[in-house]
Amino acid sequence: MAETIQSLDELATLKPAATPQTPTYAQKLDKQGRAYATGKRKDAVARVWIKMGGGKIVINDRPVETYFARPVLRMLIQQPLVASNRQGQYDVVCTVSGGGLSGQAGAVRHGLSKALMRHEPELRPVLKRGGFLTRDPRVVERKKYGKAKARRSFQFSKR
Repeated sequence: MAETIQSLDELATLKPAATPQTPTYAQKLDKQGRAYATGKRKDAVARVWIKMGGGKIVINDRPVETYFARPVLRMLIQQPLVASNRQGQYDVVCTVSGGGLSGQAGAVRHGLSKALMRHEPELRPVLKRGGFLTRDPRVVERKKYGKAKARRSFQFSKR
């Protein structure tokens, strides 16, 4: 049967052997020295490759200035690099499809954050604190039958 414990010192001997440690993240690069990640936002999916370079960002074979003409969208993409003090240090190549421009910019930001973490695992706390590694779960609500849109009813007329 189980022994009875008489003192607090004996209680310490019953403690489990080891507590599970937090996982350690390793650098994941391909043969060309690039880190790859997939980012998603709404219906947009971005495939992002980063490597050390001069800070050139290319989206769907076009420079970021022509693809995302609005400065707000370019700023959104730069956020992970600014938060980790890595602007101008990485060349970013990405292909993005689906959704609209703001969803695509969010997908590129999500993919770029994950690729940064795969290239430099020690950046994970900074990116996690900024909320860049979390996929935004908000998507468009589906249309319901008997409604004009997801929740909007048809126009009511008394006649």
